[in-house]
Amino acid sequence: MTASLTSDRSPAAEPPDTQPEAFTIVERRPIGRWIASIIVLILLAQVINGLFTNPNFDLGTFASFLLSDSIVRAVGTTLQLTLIAGVLGFLGGIVLALGRLSKSPLLSSASWTFVWLFRSVPLLVQVLFFGFLGALYAQISIGIPFGPIFHSWDTRDLIAPFVAGAIGLTLHQAAYNAEIIRSGILSVDSGQLEAASALGIPRGKQFRLIIFPQAMRTIVPPAVNQIIDLLKGTSAVFVLAIPDLFYQSQVIYGRNGRIIALLLVATVWYIFLTAVLSILQYYVERYFSKGSARNLEPTPRQRIVRAVRAWRLRREVTAQPKDATS
Repeated sequence: MTASLTSDRSPAAEPPDTQPEAFTIVERRPIGRWIASIIVLILLAQVINGLFTNPNFDLGTFASFLLSDSIVRAVGTTLQLTLIAGVLGFLGGIVLALGRLSKSPLLSSASWTFVWLFRSVPLLVQVLFFGFLGALYAQISIGIPFGPIFHSWDTRDLIAPFVAGAIGLTLHQAAYNAEIIRSGILSVDSGQLEAASALGIPRGKQFRLIIFPQAMRTIVPPAVNQIIDLLKGTSAVFVLAIPDLFYQSQVIYGRNGRIIALLLVATVWYIFLTAVLSILQYYVERYFSKGSARNLEPTPRQRIVRAVRAWRLRREVTAQPKDATS
């Protein structure tokens, strides 16, 4: 006679109150989320209502100057400064980052000093310094160091206000980009360099084809954030009377006294340009994520197309007659 090691009890033999079907699942209500959403909607409604009902916003003047020729030209000047300083600042940041990572103590120290100096001095001071560089150096010359001079230019003629503003913005941008690029390069696994060296790939190609593309995944978000800061930082050139967006808005409201309306014009343009840069950042990040992610998240356009296709498919399915059941 053997004893059974298995239990003869079945789920049906259990008391009714211990079976899973006996418990009622109650979904937890997100009360806090609802309250926060209601508060946000109320505040948003108040802002929109105040914008259209408060006569001090002067929406008529705002609409008349938003796309005026002077404002559009000022936006062009702002974009020019942003493009010049953004591109040259990024290239300069690459050179400075490589200098910081160099095994040469002189190059590493010089790059560190440059970054330390231009990150320490406010942007407005840098722009003013290069704007008044002619007071420090009356002429700029080329020739052999400590030797004969081949040619000289008057500093005030060579470095016009626009050039001075672009130089100040570029050097300021290069100092910050250097640290962003250096951190991106350091984020790449050192085994990549070892494998490339073992294959006999030259160091220049190692950086250009292996290290830098992988580092860009880390570099792009903060670098684009720096460009957005640069876009807004171009307003510092108003001290040199460069007709950028902010300076031109000041000139106009200085004539007609419509301060709020012109500040709204500048605000809307800055928001629009920042939105464009944010969209550009999204697609650049997506491009450099191809090597690290197998399945990329769909773009907003792809999501809309998929939603439309799913909606059409549901309509087709519901439109088909149901089969009669026996």
